[in-house]
Amino acid sequence: QVQLAESGGGLVQPGGSLRLSCAASGMIFKINAMGWHRQAPGKQRELVAVITSNGTIDYADSVKGRFTISRDNAKTVLLQMSSLKPEDTAVYYCNADLMQRSSWPSMDYWGKGTLVTVSS
Repeated sequence: QVQLAESGGGLVQPGGSLRLSCAASGMIFKINAMGWHRQAPGKQRELVAVITSNGTIDYADSVKGRFTISRDNAKTVLLQMSSLKPEDTAVYYCNADLMQRSSWPSMDYWGKGTLVTVSS
């Protein structure tokens, strides 16, 4: 049983900031990568940012310079969001590529999502 628990979503005004966090728990041997996706109403889920175990980071073009992803520890990922825009409004999902045991292949796991609403 693997759990990804997101927190930090809420209502914020345009230009404001929020910090999302995701904590992985359960049977975990190694996390290869953790990141965030988002899904706005009527749109497909899209990559926001991802960070690997060795520190490699990728961002969606739409959030570069505004969002920062980091690993607080081996099982926790943070997403600092600044200069938020109405188009950032979406449900944000934590994602992890991890191994539950050393002899098992890695798999993708998803959190339940946290809603971020950017509106005045």
